[in-house]
Amino acid sequence: MPMSRAMKRVVVPVAVLLILVPGAFFVFAPRFVEQSMNRIEGSGVWPVSDAAKALHKQLVIVDLHADTLLWKRHLDEASSVGQVDLPRLEAGNVALQIFSSVTKTPKGQNYESNSGDTDNITALTVAQLQPVGTWGSLLERSLYHAEKLLAAEKASDGRLRIIRSGGDLQVLLADRAAGRKVTGAMLSVEGAQNLEGDVGNLARLYDAGFRMIGLAHFFDNDVGGSMHGVKKGGLTPLGREVVLAMESRGMIVDLAHASAATFADVLAMATRPVVVSHGGVKGTCDTPRNLTDDQLRALAANGGMIGIGYWDAAVCAATPAATAKAILHAVAVAGVDHVGLGSDFDGAVTTGFDAAHIDAVTSALVAAGMAPGDIAKAMGGNAVRLLGAGMAAKPLGGSGLQG
Repeated sequence: MPMSRAMKRVVVPVAVLLILVPGAFFVFAPRFVEQSMNRIEGSGVWPVSDAAKALHKQLVIVDLHADTLLWKRHLDEASSVGQVDLPRLEAGNVALQIFSSVTKTPKGQNYESNSGDTDNITALTVAQLQPVGTWGSLLERSLYHAEKLLAAEKASDGRLRIIRSGGDLQVLLADRAAGRKVTGAMLSVEGAQNLEGDVGNLARLYDAGFRMIGLAHFFDNDVGGSMHGVKKGGLTPLGREVVLAMESRGMIVDLAHASAATFADVLAMATRPVVVSHGGVKGTCDTPRNLTDDQLRALAANGGMIGIGYWDAAVCAATPAATAKAILHAVAVAGVDHVGLGSDFDGAVTTGFDAAHIDAVTSALVAAGMAPGDIAKAMGGNAVRLLGAGMAAKPLGGSGLQG
């Protein structure tokens, strides 16, 4: 039966609505979710002394962890959302930013106990209209993140450069010292569940540019236990195989989020320095997220380092002074060669500043009386040394200890 004019006046707008509403969801929902999760407390601008500004301009700054690739943004473009993009890295004088691939997080995520039975990221991949292959594969999610970073590099007109080797890192630093406007980017993984139980997938990640892997995230996986997991166990047989394969290939082991047992198991077998890419210390902020003094000493004995974060659960206040206090405690316990920066920017955290205003940390360290040479180590020098050595393709001779 032909449709009447009255019916058309009702049906046509409804049909248009049915088309537009889902489209609007896919456009606006991811941005709304990120706005609610990656926040800056207050203005994000802090007083920075003239002495600190001058020192900051001379520093090689390395941040060991940001989750920016998880979100639907163009990294090479300025954004009013989140905490990191290329223009803000340039404004903050960041030489190298490590970008992590987050592939799975549990519903009801917390610092005490989570199972791996649920996943928030699947819904995000669908809402962002990522390739269908990423909807059911954690490995494909990481490979997609690598493609995003490569696209950002290509779109940056030479201002963003992916770092895949110690040689790449040295060329980057030489170019920056010569006045070239270029920022380094390196790929990492947050949680080796993306190996999908197959150590052979390390090769695929390596070929895609990944040079660091965090063994666990917010739940126990088939590689090892998480400090936020249910059982919080140590390395599994697969985990031991993964650590050995990573060291051989030139991929750096990240123990952020690792359970105490996994932490100890890795340090007992590691022949190369490891990192805790982002976190804090119980000495200044006693939360389940942070390292004990004994763990800091063990990390130093391995030649490794911790990246101190900027958010409340890491340093107990989203302020530059709180981050500086944690850095100074880590220096006092582990030594000045074993501490760096690990912002966790864009990692569903609220911070007191973004990548453009990292000079506030430099200023807080100056105000606390830290020597300029030690500040240079903490802000990036230590990370440059560890990353350069860790990306070597063959195992280091002897114990592999440094610093």
